[in-house]
Amino acid sequence: MATLRMIAGKCPTKELSYTNCAMVNPQDFNDSVVKHIEVSTSSGPCFVFTVNSHKNVLPSTIGFNKLQRKWATLSFGQEIDVRPYQFDNNKQTLAKIILEVDFYHKKSRTTLEPYDSDAMAREFLAKFNHHGFSVGQQLVFQFQGKKLILIVKELEGADNHFLLFGGIGQCFQNTMIVFDKSEDSPIHLIGKSKGKTVHHQSRDQSILNPDWDFQNMGVGGLDKEFNAIFRRAFASRIFPPEVVERLGCKHVKGILLYGPSGTGKTLMARQIGKMLNAREPKIVNGPEILNKFVGESEANVRLLFAEAEEEEKRLGPKSGLHVIIFDEIDAVCKSRGSVAGATGTHDSVVNQLLSKINGIKQLNNILIIGMTNRRDMIDEALLRPGRMEVKIEIGLPSETGRFQICIIHTAHMRDNKMLAADVNLQELAVWTKNFSGAEIEGLVRAAQSTALSRFIKVNASNKVEVDPETGEKLMVERRDFLHALENDIKPVTLELYIDRGIIHWGEPIRSLLEDGAILTQQARSGFGLVSVLVEGPPNSGKTVGLLAAQLAKNSDFPFIKFCSPDDMVGFSESAKCLQIRKFFDDAYRSELSCILVDNIERLLDYGAIGPRYSNAVLQALLVLLTKKPPKGRKLLVICTTSRRQVLEELEMISIFTKIIHVPYISTVEQLIAVLEETDSFSKSQIAAIARKVANGRLNIGIKQLLIMIEKAKYFDEEHRVFKFLTELEKEEFLELGA
Repeated sequence: MATLRMIAGKCPTKELSYTNCAMVNPQDFNDSVVKHIEVSTSSGPCFVFTVNSHKNVLPSTIGFNKLQRKWATLSFGQEIDVRPYQFDNNKQTLAKIILEVDFYHKKSRTTLEPYDSDAMAREFLAKFNHHGFSVGQQLVFQFQGKKLILIVKELEGADNHFLLFGGIGQCFQNTMIVFDKSEDSPIHLIGKSKGKTVHHQSRDQSILNPDWDFQNMGVGGLDKEFNAIFRRAFASRIFPPEVVERLGCKHVKGILLYGPSGTGKTLMARQIGKMLNAREPKIVNGPEILNKFVGESEANVRLLFAEAEEEEKRLGPKSGLHVIIFDEIDAVCKSRGSVAGATGTHDSVVNQLLSKINGIKQLNNILIIGMTNRRDMIDEALLRPGRMEVKIEIGLPSETGRFQICIIHTAHMRDNKMLAADVNLQELAVWTKNFSGAEIEGLVRAAQSTALSRFIKVNASNKVEVDPETGEKLMVERRDFLHALENDIKPVTLELYIDRGIIHWGEPIRSLLEDGAILTQQARSGFGLVSVLVEGPPNSGKTVGLLAAQLAKNSDFPFIKFCSPDDMVGFSESAKCLQIRKFFDDAYRSELSCILVDNIERLLDYGAIGPRYSNAVLQALLVLLTKKPPKGRKLLVICTTSRRQVLEELEMISIFTKIIHVPYISTVEQLIAVLEETDSFSKSQIAAIARKVANGRLNIGIKQLLIMIEKAKYFDEEHRVFKFLTELEKEEFLELGA
């Protein structure tokens, strides 16, 4: 049949436009004979259309719908050349059609209902069987009462000669149909016929930044914690959405990192933000949310979520991940009703945050990372599943973790060959027991400053000069780290309390240390909680500064806390209870911990006259001394008292695993053992003292005896023994025989 000159017109009815056929008059083309036509203009390419006839189409006119005219760049009344087109069924059969899909009308773009791609494929094949298709062709497709727009993105022929026909093929019932969601479209596709998002395949396939190197995270000693975060919060986001949908799995929306200051919570949150292939993280400090004007604090919370909310409405489940990092989250998320005042600002902020995370209009494209060292202050509703359900404790690093942190903070020095060969990082990890990551970083900086100071000199005119060859000579050495440990970075250590050391004056001390070693092994081997009471009369040497501290030191536990009445002078009852609770909470953060509670009767505000004790503190201690630590944590508690009778009256004695009694020095042998440990008496003087007290009665605490020995240093040599014994008799510590 010859080429006809015809005119481009409009499709006669809306229903016929949904067929995506070029509508012709029966007089021009008999649709039982001519199934497809080829259309061309004087200056444009050729387009193949499937045809259908209708009597309302004027002769010599072809009716096109809006999308057909747009694809072929046709206008009303334009003259076109039309000729029949015959498909080669052997070589132009389509094996696969990939279609980009979106809503036809913008008002439909707010719907989030899922569309079954398998049902769409069946409907497509039913409507467009034997239709011809070309790449770039646009179609209108009605499905479930919604008008969709389809664009042919890719065609795959069943025969290798398919491309010889200009990439034009015919669809049959066995053709595979795949739907790809168009860029920025909110349509939610499910099913096996669903492809990838056009132009966003990498984002859909991986939530992780493809350029991210896990070895360069700069987070040491937190491998276990990071693995837990990855498993709970990110594993579900790595798999394709259809897999997650079949599981019925919901993504985690919130992570809470809690633990002592300086342990790496903020650093880990920042690195997580960089690691994710998501929007630029929003980092906000909790106090920045609060505003003195009514409603402004709540508005600040809404502003944080505004961008995620807008994208959720526009793209639905295909929205990118928005990360919000809350530092000091306890400042704005305190338990509702716990903050005094009539404004209720804190409560409103918590309510606003809860509604955004998991309220009626919940957001599914957010990940909130909160950080705090006061988990107990945070509203419980925020921590339930569906909100900040992943709670990771960031505690003090182990020796392996400290070694990793040392490697991280000395990397630049090692790369630039400015770390001396005598610096052993494994040794440094042992030295820094009980250090946080921030304290180790501070130690490295202090060592660097010490090394730099060696090259700074003051000249004759009192001007500071720097050695011009510093760059070549400068090396950070082992002695610099030792100097920093001794003078700059000083966490509380047992040596502070054991200043004189323990004097092994006899069998009671040896037995006491043996009992302490056994109890330490019990705590270490799985008893969970072991509590020891070291008791004895005043000045018997059982204080934290002596035997109790020695027991703690011998335990070799990595984390030790000191609870002393000296640190709580002037505290109210409630403040004292909170402080004691904090000691125990901090201890729970390490696998092996030891708490020393000195002068427990002083903590209880015991007094022989007037109000005798604080019941609130007593109840707090009774609870904490019997409460087992969390799973996997071991706690050794060593308490001291010189008022055992008081504890018996308060019914505290029974809660201790073991009670160790420290007696007074009562024999000549014990006295001589102490004198030999000091420099105050010569051997002949010690022998003379032994003869004098051989038949006497001795009863003195080690602490008081050391004071008397120290005082004897100031007596003259000739009368030292006499005056020393006279002082002991005068103070009624010694009763000499006749």
